[in-house]
Amino acid sequence: MSASRLAFAIALTLGLPLFSACSPAPAPVAQAPKPAAVNHDQHFDALGRSALSSWFRLNPVMATQVGSHIADAELDDLSAKGRAAALAFARDTLAQLESIDVAALSRENQIDYAMLRNELQSQIWTNETLQAWAWDPQVYSQLAGSAIYTLMAREFAPLPERLKSATLRMEKLPLLFAQMRENLDPARVPSIHAETVAKQHAGILGLVEQFITPNLGQLGDEDRERAENAIGNLKIAVAEQQKWLDETLVPNAKGDFRIGAARYDQKLAFALNSPLGRAEIRSRAEAELSRVRSEMYDIARAVLAERKDAPELPEQPTPEQQQAGIAAALELAYAERPERDKVVELATASTERATAFVREKGLVTLPDSPVKIILMPEFQRGVSVAYCDSPGPLDKRLDTFYAVSPIPADWSDEQVDSFLREYNSRSIEELSIHEAMPGHFLQIAHSNKHPSTLRAVLSSGPFVEGWAVFAEKLMVDAGYLDNDPLFKLINLKWYLRVITNAIIDQAIHVDGMERDAAMELMTVQGFQQEREAAGKWVRAQLTSAQLPTYFVGFQEHLDLEKAVREREGDRFDLRKYNDRVLSFGSPPVRYVRQMMLEEPIR
Repeated sequence: MSASRLAFAIALTLGLPLFSACSPAPAPVAQAPKPAAVNHDQHFDALGRSALSSWFRLNPVMATQVGSHIADAELDDLSAKGRAAALAFARDTLAQLESIDVAALSRENQIDYAMLRNELQSQIWTNETLQAWAWDPQVYSQLAGSAIYTLMAREFAPLPERLKSATLRMEKLPLLFAQMRENLDPARVPSIHAETVAKQHAGILGLVEQFITPNLGQLGDEDRERAENAIGNLKIAVAEQQKWLDETLVPNAKGDFRIGAARYDQKLAFALNSPLGRAEIRSRAEAELSRVRSEMYDIARAVLAERKDAPELPEQPTPEQQQAGIAAALELAYAERPERDKVVELATASTERATAFVREKGLVTLPDSPVKIILMPEFQRGVSVAYCDSPGPLDKRLDTFYAVSPIPADWSDEQVDSFLREYNSRSIEELSIHEAMPGHFLQIAHSNKHPSTLRAVLSSGPFVEGWAVFAEKLMVDAGYLDNDPLFKLINLKWYLRVITNAIIDQAIHVDGMERDAAMELMTVQGFQQEREAAGKWVRAQLTSAQLPTYFVGFQEHLDLEKAVREREGDRFDLRKYNDRVLSFGSPPVRYVRQMMLEEPIR
């Protein structure tokens, strides 16, 4: 998955408010002073700093993730009182924001203004209309896991200090579980959400056993005793919550996971912040599906030309001949795949190989620090195969994690074979490009250098995910793996995944697409293996308006590169172009385009 800052990505994916609340509730955002002769940039900067300061206290778990540690011992409050405080904060900040003359701001501040306004409006809508807190148990399970993970995964402070904060958060987790039981209406909870959370729930104790229990010796006697008590009480609370999940929530979860056209379109508009709407996304995606399959067929004809067992491959194929030809060529790539327990090892080697290639070709400026490949924490498994977890913009020079999910131990040989056909050796190369180099890891390292903390906190999913897909194309165009045609074929197959993501998300949530139709689109038209498509069907039910971010962002990056190439002609320099695109942080691509083409910020 892409989202690069783990907690931020969780919030965007689940509809979890960025401006939720913790206890004790902070004071409202201070009114920034407005002198008689208003300096609008100074006024906006003051409002932004004040809003962020309050936001860090209102959202302690996510604040830890972005690198603010003023509330590391606190936990978000999702009670009715906490949600009311979040709503009041968003409305108050929005009112102050709209009192500023946006036209008088610098171009950089106009971008931040637009991003903040979109986010505040989104959170008000999320709180009042979407109401994920009432029907999506993932809001609570992901928050609980992130509360521990964000404290312990990186060494932003001495271990004893982080252990003390983790103790205080563990003491508060039973209250979060109680809020979950109080807020969720089983009649509105979709069964897939309830079942997924019930499977993930024990993962929080896995985090405790991995990060906290082995390090209790770092604490003094009094602090260690308190931590052990917190762990003991948490085990009791987790067991009680598991019982409630299994015996109450799962059996009574009767909600519809489809959010419907009106809510989908509004959520999509907030998530994308793009001129592209649902109809144009669908039109572009369907056109690309046809074009890419045709390109894949041309590659298939070339790689199968000398093979006696190749199917009939005419220049103008029927749909059946095209399908058979592409499938036969893909089988050549599927034949080269890692062993069941070597996926993480191959991810490490492929990341090193991609890094060396980017450096050799001079495609883009490389980050100073490396990326670490890790096993995905258990509480995150079940939604995506991998993700890049970069340090927050306020935590400088800390590790970036490329997290890869292990193959489940209870999978049958048939399921494992399906998975490894999809994640064959060339696909792992593609995955590492997307998540690490020159994808998410590189892009977010550049983004974290931008001076605007506000922009970093409100980073655009389509920009981030779109860049990662753009990075895949960048490597293929530069001849990665010696211009291997089967790697090119796998790259296009992955792009088919991006395309079908955009189609099925709206088709499922708006048009009522059922599992069989979604699986047919993914496995036949998109050539995905059954395990990959089945996982995507689950993900599409669990989330909405996140799957299209890859396609929309990529389309916008392609459009931008084309426009700059046309403007600069022979003066176009790919490395300078990539570095400049990444220099603006991670705002919606529309604003990067307006900056690079010197257009008004709209």
